[in-house]
Amino acid sequence: MAMNSFDWKGACDEVFHSECPSRGKQPIIGITGNYCDASCTIAEGYYQSVLKAGGTPLIIPPFTDKEAMLEVLDRVDGLLFSGGGDLNPLFVGEEPVRELHSINFMRDEQELFLARLAFDRQIPMLGICRGIQMIAVALGGEVYQDIYSQQEGVHLKHSQDLDRSIASHSVNVVKDSVLASVFGSEKLFVNSFHHQAVKNAGPHLRVSATSPDGVIEAVESSEHKSIVGVQWHPECFALRGDDSMMPLFEWLVGESSSFMKAKAVHDKVLSLDSHCDTPMFFDQDIHFDRRDPKILVDLHKMREGRLDATIMVAYLKQLERDDNSLLAATAKANNILSEIETMVAANSSAVGIAYSPVDLYRLKSEGKKAVMMGIENGYAVGKDVANIEAFRKRGVVYMTLCHNGDNDICDSAKGANEHNGVSDFGEKVIKEMNRVGMMVDLSHGGEKSFYDALDISSTPIVCSHSNSRALCNHPRNITDDQMRKLAQKGGVMQVTLYNGFLRTDGKATILDAIAHLNRAVDIMGIDHVGIGTDFDGDGGVPGCASASELINFTRLLLKERYSEEDIRKIWGGNFLRVMTEVQAKGCIRF
Repeated sequence: MAMNSFDWKGACDEVFHSECPSRGKQPIIGITGNYCDASCTIAEGYYQSVLKAGGTPLIIPPFTDKEAMLEVLDRVDGLLFSGGGDLNPLFVGEEPVRELHSINFMRDEQELFLARLAFDRQIPMLGICRGIQMIAVALGGEVYQDIYSQQEGVHLKHSQDLDRSIASHSVNVVKDSVLASVFGSEKLFVNSFHHQAVKNAGPHLRVSATSPDGVIEAVESSEHKSIVGVQWHPECFALRGDDSMMPLFEWLVGESSSFMKAKAVHDKVLSLDSHCDTPMFFDQDIHFDRRDPKILVDLHKMREGRLDATIMVAYLKQLERDDNSLLAATAKANNILSEIETMVAANSSAVGIAYSPVDLYRLKSEGKKAVMMGIENGYAVGKDVANIEAFRKRGVVYMTLCHNGDNDICDSAKGANEHNGVSDFGEKVIKEMNRVGMMVDLSHGGEKSFYDALDISSTPIVCSHSNSRALCNHPRNITDDQMRKLAQKGGVMQVTLYNGFLRTDGKATILDAIAHLNRAVDIMGIDHVGIGTDFDGDGGVPGCASASELINFTRLLLKERYSEEDIRKIWGGNFLRVMTEVQAKGCIRF
């Protein structure tokens, strides 16, 4: 077509006069640009493959302004790390070997930064050639500066002189890998043009393909995250009409679309984690306003995982029940509540204490995170029912009646059946909780205690962090019959991420948590389930290991075909329905 025959005005009019398109139809894929001779360059195959896969490419030139890079991460739905020169070994504490080729300091610094922070934000990533190496190094892996001189047994020619659109050797794909599912094959014919390669995938990745001589040709997340890296150049195939590598770009665009949709859901719904134990770390000089490696819930991780609110509990280990010990327990609970209040006050520009569901929605509208307060173990009450009103006036929204051991209120799931359920004193406690508008929590309660509490309470009860006993036979989990009775009384069970309550053998993952949620929905219905992570109380599994990864749960809910309204209920709507009812019937107002 001659240039003067192109009707650019007509094309513009067609767009301008059509129905206004809405943002969100296509995910934005950031592609890192190369840098040479004072120019940013990008091979056509990268952006053409993204376009063909249904994404919107956005070229990211090499720069090291960290604020600008954070802005980029806030706006993209996926990242493609493109090929290019060698990694500067000084970034990983190594001296250069003779065989090292050209490096680019600025690009290395930018891409290591982007990859690490994208990992924290759960942004889908695809690394190509140099890109796989950058992702691996950013996530704790290692790279050979030169495979021919440093890796034993290398006999294939990986640095080719062929046309880049022609396959040069084969790779063997791991059977149960994402890569195998993407291509539907365990053998691929690829085009490799490299002399560096991943040496060690590191703690967050696993090898998903190797060449016949053992060189690592692909890696992917070992934690059910959207991360894939390949050593070859799939973008070169599409330019000559070969679509054999398009599934890789379609994977990236599909994962980015899922991430984009999950972000949109979190923008609309209020997300509440009904149980975390972060106050247990208050004596370890934690910093809630930073990304503190000692804790799983802080402001940075809440932002990254798009968690709006969490209920922090004052946890009390079950100790002796003499008068002095009980007084000490009450004092400790009050001290922990004070520490929560102090922590929130120190970060008041970003977070606030919420005393009711109305407060939660107000804080979200103000762009702030929210903390509610709970008590884990009615041991805190001692033998004085008046403490319940005092705790409620401080803002405590629920109290777990017991923990690991019987107390004066009821028998524990791990107790000695001292009372055969709820004690006479425990009945008074439950009725007083009803009176003041505090939710009754039966996580950790024995089975008889559970049924007794259902009969005694005039308002629905909750299990703030419990799972299905049918899927994991642990006394802390609840049976199908308990689930049915809980739902019949209007209560809610919050699925937890504690490994031992998800499966009795092996290491649980986020997929096990989804299975427990699905089971609860099947038994109880969508109106009686939620999420209580138990973060910082040993909760957390691969794929959902901290507050920063909670958006992964939402992505899987979308994949399970839960609707936005379903997800709103799961992410706190059901729990807050019970809280609203309990507080409305209570005598204490905030």
